[in-house]
Amino acid sequence: MTIFHKTILPITLLLVLLLAGTTASAFFRNKFKLLTPSEGNLLIPIKTLNDGKAHYFQVNADDGTRVDFFLVQSEDGVIRAAIDSCDVCYRSGKGYVQDGNVMICTNCNRRFGTERINVVKGGCNPAPLARTIAGKMLVISMQDINTNAWYCKFK
Repeated sequence: MTIFHKTILPITLLLVLLLAGTTASAFFRNKFKLLTPSEGNLLIPIKTLNDGKAHYFQVNADDGTRVDFFLVQSEDGVIRAAIDSCDVCYRSGKGYVQDGNVMICTNCNRRFGTERINVVKGGCNPAPLARTIAGKMLVISMQDINTNAWYCKFK
């Protein structure tokens, strides 16, 4: 073996792995946008949600629990809302990632069509959050956040 194979190649590989780890860490650290309630509600502009992509948010429940949730517009045009957890996998604290019109549990790898969010609940389905539309804003009640905070106590 040459000195390249013994020294330079392992160092290069180590640097690449460190860079990849740092990038992944930054991605997950910045995945959620922190929201502040206003008069007992979370208000999110609809125009920021109508792109078919999952948007991840955080808010502190009244008991101090950081509650992670996502909003996504399904193919039928409805904006869906769910805690970033489910009845089965919540202890893992891993949540969901998007793949097209599907949300995937990063703990058990089950796949859920976005059109099922807020319709099907229980089991490994994303835990639904009630939401309403008021003018150009999507509204989520802090009461609903507080009721569902238990999903996020293990994160």
